[in-house]
Amino acid sequence: MNFIKTNRLLIGLAASILFFSFLASLILTSFGSVEVKSLRLDTDKGQYIVYDLFRPKSAQSEAKAPFIAIIPGFQRSKEALSNIAIELSRRGYVVALIDPYAQGLSSSSLSTRAATTQGYGMFALVEDVHDGAFDFVNIDKIGATGHSMGGNAAIRGADFFGKQAIQNNTKSKLDSVYVSGYVLTLRNNILRDSKSNMGVSYALYDEGAFRNELTAWDSANMKIAPESLRTVNSILPKEKQIDEVELGKYYGSKEKNSLRVIFNEPVLHPFQPYNFEATSNQLDYFEEVFGAPNPINSHNQIWHWKEIFTLINMALALIMLIPISNLLLSLRFFSSIKKEIPVPLNVPSYKGKIIFWSIFFISALIACVTFIPMVEVAKILFEDAANRKLTWFFPQRMNNSVMLWAAFNGLVGIIIFFLSYKLFGKKNGVDSQSWGLSINKIDFFKTCVLALLVFSIFYIFLFINYGLFHVDYRFWFMGVRIFQAEMLLVLLMYLPLFLIFFFSNSLRVNGAMRFKDQPEWLSMLIAGFANSFGLMLIIIIQYSVYFHTGKVFWTTNWLSVNLLFGIVPMMFILPYFNRIFFRMTGRAYLGPLVTCLVFIMILSTNTVVYLPIY
Repeated sequence: MNFIKTNRLLIGLAASILFFSFLASLILTSFGSVEVKSLRLDTDKGQYIVYDLFRPKSAQSEAKAPFIAIIPGFQRSKEALSNIAIELSRRGYVVALIDPYAQGLSSSSLSTRAATTQGYGMFALVEDVHDGAFDFVNIDKIGATGHSMGGNAAIRGADFFGKQAIQNNTKSKLDSVYVSGYVLTLRNNILRDSKSNMGVSYALYDEGAFRNELTAWDSANMKIAPESLRTVNSILPKEKQIDEVELGKYYGSKEKNSLRVIFNEPVLHPFQPYNFEATSNQLDYFEEVFGAPNPINSHNQIWHWKEIFTLINMALALIMLIPISNLLLSLRFFSSIKKEIPVPLNVPSYKGKIIFWSIFFISALIACVTFIPMVEVAKILFEDAANRKLTWFFPQRMNNSVMLWAAFNGLVGIIIFFLSYKLFGKKNGVDSQSWGLSINKIDFFKTCVLALLVFSIFYIFLFINYGLFHVDYRFWFMGVRIFQAEMLLVLLMYLPLFLIFFFSNSLRVNGAMRFKDQPEWLSMLIAGFANSFGLMLIIIIQYSVYFHTGKVFWTTNWLSVNLLFGIVPMMFILPYFNRIFFRMTGRAYLGPLVTCLVFIMILSTNTVVYLPIY
């Protein structure tokens, strides 16, 4: 009873996570009418994909259902498109939600062009299903859909199976595809051989549209875009070809596998899969080509409730780090770690305030201007990963640049911190003891052990929760997900350089932003913006230029900028955790150790990882 009383917060958070996971699982399974389980398909030469199979209970050997493979895009795991799987499966379709090669739980690919040559694993899955892997699937109604590079995989699938059908003089194994967020490969040489019905959905405000054939705002206008015109005209006789596409109009014949339809939703690229209109259009398309075994109006959508429940869980799980740490700190072994909280700094003078805010904006500016250069440096230093080659040497193509940026800005932050102390603070009564840096070797060792235990308990609970309900903690493309064992080695590889940044943040938050008589909420708000404002500026610049010109400011590295949508929230909340852990121990070390372990694993499990196949 005493344990329960002492740890009420921890027990309450754990119980709440299990409860909301249960609710999320109800949505995932359409309230029990759909069975969801993870399967593995061994493909070729040691490669394999992991996918979630959504099987409606109505799909039986005597009542076969259409099959649709869902392929997430670059940097996305299968859970990122669970919303589409939910809506399709509740309408009676059998759905396979794929972890693309080199993402999620699937293996890497031996090809550096996995989307093009293998459909991120979708080609092999379609072959497997068509060969009779599931007796409850109608093999004459196999479809595929994907977003961004997953959309490219769908296009390539139409081409691959079309060529196969031409060679064998048979119907294409891939009856219908739906392409979301990608039009670059809608070329005559590919469309010519396609024997699949095809729906195309492209965001009117797609940031990647600068790569298309038209320019500025015309580049994403699917009414007049050459890419959409070719898609439709490829199935029309010459005398009936069009100069402007009527959005939402079905051209061609589904019976002849020549059906074409174009949509153009007013949304940004990364948010297109989570747009109600875009989802509705996709549902209408598959009902048109396959006929829904369980017809439901396309505007009747429930997927967002699952996102709400797992968002709540993501917040609760991160908060749970605090009572887990408190529980461990109550053990005798870790008791010596807890020290008296150092006295905060005196309220700064007028000159001190000028220096404080000058450092605030200078640091933000440095963070802003160094991010894109670090993307370019990462391409040179980590050449194999940059070229999608399998490697054990920093195999995360996108996170390599984030790591370099973090290490550089962490070092800059530490240098600025000590320089400001030496040049101003020391002469104006700043006591270095307020920083909470003094610690003996034994206590530091115990702090490291404690951080590892907190990390382990956090993820063990996630694995248990996932095993019970098949849901992780996430919101859209931001997620805390399970991982395979080799990711622990990847974590150890990236940890040292990232830790520079995390320690620098703890030092500045607790050593330079903690003042007497300042409300804690104000102190933390300032710290949150101090840590994230530089990256916010990049997003502001990117989209301000885009909304004024129709073309993003950074083009070559626009995907790296999109990555910041998931990183900025982490950067904003990081100081809060560093302050809380500082107040727990009176020292600046536990916070960065715990948050670095947890946050870097989150980053590592939500990106491409080109690990060798073994």
